[in-house]
Amino acid sequence: MEMSLPERDAAPGGAGRAEAAEVRAAAAGPAPDELAVLSPLERFAVRLVRRMNGGRWKRLWTSCQRSLGAGWIHLSTYNLLRVYGLEHFEATAAARPVLLVANHRSFFDMYAVSTVLFRRTRRPLRLFFPVRGRFFYDSFGGLLVNFLMGWWSMYPPFFAGGERPKVEKREFDRFSLRELTRLCREGEGNVVGFHPEGMRNKEADPHTLLRPQPGVGRVIKDARPQVVPVFVAGLGNNIARQVLSNWRGGEPVRIRFGPPVDFAEFYERRDSLRTYKEIAEHAMSKIAELAEQDRAEFGRGRGGDPGASGLTAPLPTGGEGAAGDGRGRGPETSAVGAAGLGRGEGN
Repeated sequence: MEMSLPERDAAPGGAGRAEAAEVRAAAAGPAPDELAVLSPLERFAVRLVRRMNGGRWKRLWTSCQRSLGAGWIHLSTYNLLRVYGLEHFEATAAARPVLLVANHRSFFDMYAVSTVLFRRTRRPLRLFFPVRGRFFYDSFGGLLVNFLMGWWSMYPPFFAGGERPKVEKREFDRFSLRELTRLCREGEGNVVGFHPEGMRNKEADPHTLLRPQPGVGRVIKDARPQVVPVFVAGLGNNIARQVLSNWRGGEPVRIRFGPPVDFAEFYERRDSLRTYKEIAEHAMSKIAELAEQDRAEFGRGRGGDPGASGLTAPLPTGGEGAAGDGRGRGPETSAVGAAGLGRGEGN
């Protein structure tokens, strides 16, 4: 999912104060003029899901994720699941937010990743997955999917991006970007997951990667979270077939965590689209390293050319592709194009 980066004054000396003010504004909620561009149903959805992601409500739904949500995903994948490098995530500080940046090939990438975190780590976890506002926030069906499959964790929403952007709602996306930055900057146990590619990669070779969207770079620069790269392969998009393959045999589901990424060299650079792009590409290069590790062990995997070997995981210059609308498929979060962020179906 994509959205446009709001304009911001980049005057020297004022960035820190501006960022702090943005975080305070996000904690206070969307401004009246930002809510005004939403429909009554969208405003209801935003207020409901925002409330479900705070305080005792968030603790309740996190316990449901840990038991019910992670439980059924584990039962659907445990025979095929292979996890590597989890110690890198466990080495992060629980008192500071963690940003998981992952490639995106299946509707269920982040479901599988979150299940590993819930079942194999003992640290506090509060999950958030930015999503497209279309479907998940403009229909009762989308709200139901967010509840039943995400336990309300598909938040915050972005409307003015994707294949069918609601550009008239771009004003609201200013709040969502502030909120996402706040979640990545403060909050014990906060884990934010999304796909920098901005859409689901449909290339046959599972080790190819699309060029990242610059929005992830802006969030990293503004919030300075702990950033852990993740590479996921082996998951399909048909949920029934995926569940059956756990018992009938299928491609191994591989989840690889890399060491936290150091972005210190970028933090003192001026705020600009170029800086955001360079940060995004640096993050994506770490995902590409994990992809190469997987290629070395598993080859190209199902759907690739088994005769090819020794190739790198390129970042294509195009990066274009048809992005789905997320209807009933799973959490779709890839939310920031010229401000792009993300995760889930149809990214």
